[in-house]
Amino acid sequence: MHGAVWGVIFVGLLFTGIRLAVPLLLAALGETLAEKSGVINVGIEGMILGGALAGFAVTCLSHSPWLGAGAAVLAGMTLAALFAGLAVVLGADQVVVGTATNILALGLTGVFFRALPQLSGASVTAFAPLTLPFLHPRDTQPPWAAQIASAFLEQNILGWVAWVLVPLCWLFLFRTRAGLRLRAAGEYPEAADGAGVRVERVRVGATLAGGALAGLAGAYLSIGYTNGFVENMSAGRGFVALAVVILGRWNPFGVAGAAFLFGLAFALQYQFQAAGTRFPYQFFLALPYVLTLAALLLRSRLRSAPPAALGEAYQRG
Repeated sequence: MHGAVWGVIFVGLLFTGIRLAVPLLLAALGETLAEKSGVINVGIEGMILGGALAGFAVTCLSHSPWLGAGAAVLAGMTLAALFAGLAVVLGADQVVVGTATNILALGLTGVFFRALPQLSGASVTAFAPLTLPFLHPRDTQPPWAAQIASAFLEQNILGWVAWVLVPLCWLFLFRTRAGLRLRAAGEYPEAADGAGVRVERVRVGATLAGGALAGLAGAYLSIGYTNGFVENMSAGRGFVALAVVILGRWNPFGVAGAAFLFGLAFALQYQFQAAGTRFPYQFFLALPYVLTLAALLLRSRLRSAPPAALGEAYQRG
């Protein structure tokens, strides 16, 4: 292939990769908050799926993507509340409860989707791309620069929300008293409790916030990107988000970079298939999950260790 074709592939890869990174980023930011408080929420896969169906169904019935996004957030928080009640309040094993949450969400979304025949084959109007005027590519830029700038800047409102949340989450975690309490609950829950921090309350709040962002990630999939819903459309993104948190070293800026990397990995399969190359696209189909396994294997070698009390139940004596 000559240079022009590779240029088209490169720009298309950026364009698709950024958009596919958004649901991973939203879910991973929520998981970062949960894990910083000491809760490992394996159930975010189910929360993404629940948010995707709720967002799509409400948007179809109300013709309002804003109501759909709100319903997705509520669906994610509902599943997160169930998870928090069992894993945080009652002290059940977090991984087991998270796995059960995923199975429950998979079953419930399938039942509700088939029980509403008007949703089958339906499509919705997604959020329109939103380009901020002061960030619009300049006409004086070379064509290739304008195309790359457009790939980064032409996103819908949910995409902008995801990227804006990165510095906001960092400021919350590392520059506020509430963030300090949340991190203390994940590092030294006994000491935090002795200092007056309500550890269970902090962990429940962080889990609910994570569920809300996971639900919003599901809404992005169904009404912000594909304009439709299919069963199990989350396709393992919740588990990939767990790897994104690890690779991003529990830091929102690192998480953003890792989400972009995984978004590019997801985009490779589409771009190389569309380009008609002889290279088997199945390799790129498996690439995000290979990266997930690699991130899990590298966990012990990362300089930034996970929260000391991650995954450990704590109940006030």
